[in-house]
Amino acid sequence: MGILACIGAISPFPFYYYLWNHPQTWVNLCGKHRDPSTTMAIVSHFFKLIQFLSLFSVSSLSWPPPFYFWPLFLFGQFLNFRVYQLLGESGTYYGVRFGKNIPWVTEFPFGTIKDPQYVGSIMSLLACVTWVPFLYIFIWVLGYLFMIHVESKEDPTTRAKPLS
Repeated sequence: MGILACIGAISPFPFYYYLWNHPQTWVNLCGKHRDPSTTMAIVSHFFKLIQFLSLFSVSSLSWPPPFYFWPLFLFGQFLNFRVYQLLGESGTYYGVRFGKNIPWVTEFPFGTIKDPQYVGSIMSLLACVTWVPFLYIFIWVLGYLFMIHVESKEDPTTRAKPLS
């Protein structure tokens, strides 16, 4: 079960990497009747389910959670919620890469925390370290760090041009 849990934990990152680097291919695949960001969100939620099931398969839940769980988990989820609230689906799911005009956001947590969505996700994962063996959390966190690196190569002063 361990190797499958590792694969499950990193499963979405090749997908994100490919879409980040080949957005036109995704736009073409989605066609004229499917929004590429909405379609990416659906596929991403499926991958998220695989990730959660993978972690659950190797976890040992106990109650009550450790004292650090709630602050880490809740603040991490707050960051994720706030990013989605400010950027919307298109901004969260690579809309700018798919040629959409996504306004630049500077409200908190942007401008205060670099990569707030990934930081929030990492915080939420670290909150679960008591229940999930560190290896699986580490692998998942490495996926986020990899995507932070990949996405950091975009120059925010030059926005993506509309794709066909």
